[in-house]
Amino acid sequence: MAARKPISLVKGADNHAITWPEEPPRFSEETVDPFLLWSVKKGASDITFQSDRPIYHELDGILYPAIFRALDAADMAAILQKIYGPEALARLASGHDLDLSYEVRPDRYTRIRFRVNITAILSRGRDAAQVTMRVLPNMPPSMQDLNIEDDIIKGWSPRQGMIVITGPTGSGKTTLLAAGNRMILERPHGCGKMLTYEARIEYTYDAVKSPRSLVAQSEIPRHLPDFAKGVRNALRRKPNIILVGEARDKETISAAIEAAQTGHAVYTTTHTTGVAATVQRMVTTFEPNERSERAYALMETLRMIVTQQLVPKKNGGRMGVREWMKFPDEVREKLLDMDFLEWGPNIQRMIPRYGQTMAVSASQAFEAGLIDRRWYLLLTSSTGSGG
Repeated sequence: MAARKPISLVKGADNHAITWPEEPPRFSEETVDPFLLWSVKKGASDITFQSDRPIYHELDGILYPAIFRALDAADMAAILQKIYGPEALARLASGHDLDLSYEVRPDRYTRIRFRVNITAILSRGRDAAQVTMRVLPNMPPSMQDLNIEDDIIKGWSPRQGMIVITGPTGSGKTTLLAAGNRMILERPHGCGKMLTYEARIEYTYDAVKSPRSLVAQSEIPRHLPDFAKGVRNALRRKPNIILVGEARDKETISAAIEAAQTGHAVYTTTHTTGVAATVQRMVTTFEPNERSERAYALMETLRMIVTQQLVPKKNGGRMGVREWMKFPDEVREKLLDMDFLEWGPNIQRMIPRYGQTMAVSASQAFEAGLIDRRWYLLLTSSTGSGG
């Protein structure tokens, strides 16, 4: 008697569990894109290729097998070659995971984009790989989609100066920046020339209607070796707006300060939590003998800091909870008149007047019934100097 197929893999047993009708006996480079298109049309948000397992895709938060047969080493080699190129296996063997973007163009007018991570794993006692692909939306969200506070929206578009978005990894900094870019592009007069330098391009702006704007996106290190060189490159291209994906070292922060001082609007991110902690962290990236000069240069260019954390909502999904502070002329003048070592506590005292603390934002979300008590307590206890 023939063995019965597991119910989750029987074609047609469950609408979501239907496997790819065109599943080939062996995956090749030519079959990767057709499979991805089919999975996206099914509504997948994430797709995972893993050695010795079927391909899985995530539909409405649940994993379903997308093919019947488990992938073997030859399948995975073809998939890695198509998505990354011939160096994939060597890079994985050297102890690196791989982050990149990938796109499929089913026709000349359509682009389907993915954020990709490739990581080496152990499977059945031998080295193997897992490829995780997140489907990216064609259109960045709007500020209203993200429920961004009016105060932040009003301070988002300085004529020149620096806006810093902060938060831990996975806190939605890139999405917030993309929403802000969309808002600027959709203004009646557009934004002129916008240059972005991103370690992985997640959002594109092809679908945003902005006839008086020109957006050019460069990927680090694919197009330029690092963010600091990206900013130096931008200064030779007469932009109005410069987006620097991450200001994580003194070279990049110095370059961003220089760009803001020369009349550009600069947007960047850092991995800090809290407005005061962000200023402190950016200053301490510099050597002690240059901190004073660089601190005052930074303060001259700051226009707003927004720090965000993503927390689970009671009814499902996640929401951003934010602390922010604007740096108008009077704030910058007060801070420039004191020693930069005194900035931390003074900025903390200024936040309620010129922005909003994380504790207040968390209290509002909790009182509105959006987050539970555990997250409210966690957010309110992590404010202050907030490292």
